[in-house]
Amino acid sequence: MLKHYKSKLIIAGCDEAGRGCLSGPVVAAAVILPKKFKNKILNDSKVLSEKKRELLRPIIEKEAIAWAVGIVSPSEIDEINILNASFLAMHRAIEGLNTKAELLLIDGNRFNTYPEIPHECIIKGDGKYLSIAAASVLAKTYRDDIMKELDTKFPAYNWKQNKGYPTKQHRKAIVEFGANNHHRKSFQLLPTQLVLNI
Repeated sequence: MLKHYKSKLIIAGCDEAGRGCLSGPVVAAAVILPKKFKNKILNDSKVLSEKKRELLRPIIEKEAIAWAVGIVSPSEIDEINILNASFLAMHRAIEGLNTKAELLLIDGNRFNTYPEIPHECIIKGDGKYLSIAAASVLAKTYRDDIMKELDTKFPAYNWKQNKGYPTKQHRKAIVEFGANNHHRKSFQLLPTQLVLNI
């Protein structure tokens, strides 16, 4: 059972989705939950089924004091690297909150300080605290929606299924059709042995 972080401060949980993908943006969310918020299903988005994530999203959006999503494009990822892009996506989400947080709970072990708001990094935080888990669900569902939308324009890569992750089938499509402007050019899109065979 996930819990609230013990503090009298206004807390925003932050998490991102899509760091390990070959294509699409990295998406982050920031969520401020009421201290009395409870939900038995809510957990780290990675352990939830797509159905449960879809079920939770409107509940989080309705019951949160504030929530926002931040997006960083593939070209920005190529420019500043994926780690900085993840931090930037979180900064954009924090910036979008209509209630100012007094403490940021960041999923992971590193973060670029956000101006004037202290933060705490929590490894596997999305499996410990409700606000980070809520952010992980929003980040994941918003990113999945973007990938499904892109799939309608570029069906060859099967993004509605793989969401841009490096599956065998996704890499096969890159060999066959090449990369497009939604792919992250700074990533190794193909294993070295495949690159040599092209």
